[in-house]
Amino acid sequence: MPDLILGPVLRHVDSTSATVWVETDASCDVTVAGRSTRTFEVLGHHYALVVLTDLEPASVTEYDVRLDGTVRWPEPGDDLPPSRIRTLPDGGDHDFLLLFGSCRKPESDDPTEHKLWGTDALAAYALRMATQEEVDWPDSLVLLGDQVYADETSKATQEWIKGRRDASKPPGTEVADFTEYVRLYHESWSTRLVRWLFATVPTSMIFDDHDVRDDWNTSQTWRDEIEATDWWAQRERAAVVSYWIYQHIGNLAPEELAQDETFRAVTASGSDAVAVLSDFADVATQEFNGRKGTRWSYRRDFGNVRLLVVDTRSGRILKDGHRSMVGDGEFEWIEANADGDYDHLLIGSSLPWLMPHAIAHVQSMNEVSCRRTDWRGRLAEKLRQAADLEHWPSFRASSDRLTKLIRRIAEGNAATVCVLSGDVHHVYAAEATFDRPVNARVYQLTCSPLHNAVERFMRPLFRLAWWQPLAGVLRRWMYRSPEIEPLPVDWTKVAGPFFGNAVATLRVRGRDADVVIEMAGDGDDGPTLRPLPAVALTAGRPS
Repeated sequence: MPDLILGPVLRHVDSTSATVWVETDASCDVTVAGRSTRTFEVLGHHYALVVLTDLEPASVTEYDVRLDGTVRWPEPGDDLPPSRIRTLPDGGDHDFLLLFGSCRKPESDDPTEHKLWGTDALAAYALRMATQEEVDWPDSLVLLGDQVYADETSKATQEWIKGRRDASKPPGTEVADFTEYVRLYHESWSTRLVRWLFATVPTSMIFDDHDVRDDWNTSQTWRDEIEATDWWAQRERAAVVSYWIYQHIGNLAPEELAQDETFRAVTASGSDAVAVLSDFADVATQEFNGRKGTRWSYRRDFGNVRLLVVDTRSGRILKDGHRSMVGDGEFEWIEANADGDYDHLLIGSSLPWLMPHAIAHVQSMNEVSCRRTDWRGRLAEKLRQAADLEHWPSFRASSDRLTKLIRRIAEGNAATVCVLSGDVHHVYAAEATFDRPVNARVYQLTCSPLHNAVERFMRPLFRLAWWQPLAGVLRRWMYRSPEIEPLPVDWTKVAGPFFGNAVATLRVRGRDADVVIEMAGDGDDGPTLRPLPAVALTAGRPS
């Protein structure tokens, strides 16, 4: 009889529909809340995305998962609350609670890794949530990158890799193919508390570099070097195929799935769909006249809240001297979808838009230096890759375009515009100001990591990077270059930096909003969370 390997993962939920993702060990019919679909196959692995429509707004549906009619979820004897689908109210303003963060290593039985990575903030949140009333549960979870670490595998995965191939040859104990990516997702998503959380809270995702490889698409030089290896093509293809299966399709609404040619081809194939997805992956990673072969960015609406999640990794344009965080086609999509009738705009970007000032200025200067064709340019490129100088400030034209978009929206009727980010392994909030008055409050909200090590030597460096005297010196030095125009935005840190595993909660009540950061730690009865003082995003000045 078929069994459930991974999931269920509750993905897209709105007022009348929901999707639920599963992985099974054999081909079968998957039934959730009375709706059934057949699994599709990729290299001997079996998946389904069950689409539920015609649900009632603001309804609650407890569900189980049945494979060929046999209940496989919840697991027998588990005392966690039943998984349930909670649809959104049908329009209008309503309280909305969004959870977000990034950078999550798997749970580990190895004492050294467990000590190094600390307490999993998502597991801590799930444990507390299991004791709360449903009304206090979050309405959505956004994971902003590094859901898996393909280049920094756990000791257990390294031993498993050594058992299936020669790890003395590149890429060593990094993952090499689709089967090894499957292992990463199983390792990361199968622990009891996180599995229940994913089954209960609608979850949106976007990748960052470690889902593929550290500094993925940092520059054309980086791509030229990595593409010269004999293993990269298979690795990147496997990364995109597994991302499409495990992360991307769940981001889409039912009507988007119905129009998606790749999803239709995969689910209708009736046989192994690896060829369809491999061809798709090869096109998705290519540039075509300044545009990428696919768009991973997407939009979600939650009453008076709009969420735009932006792909800041795969969508980069790097060839022929061009350097853009996303291609023109994707930026046009972002700009068009930023317009609308809402009170709060959230822009999900794995990479921060506003960084510690000193780091931002160094990245702007480094981008200009890398354009040189002599030894100074080569040295600047080595510094870019060594120091991870590849965030929004190092794509200055793209950063300025995003800034102008945010300023335009802030001049309208929105109450807040918030950029939600991760990646940088510390937590902070910063408020933006512009060269002319705006109506909305504008923030950079960064929460990272959920579960990973924060190098201690980096902590004083991040604090120093926020130090205004240093930022002033670097700003004056930066503006000595005629190639660097004055920034169209300034910003002030209003919270942080904080270090350690953490999760952020953004709460919206009408036109009011606040954010709470909770730091994870170990308690007598399991993982715990310690909330920091809330940052009021709309009422009064943040302290």
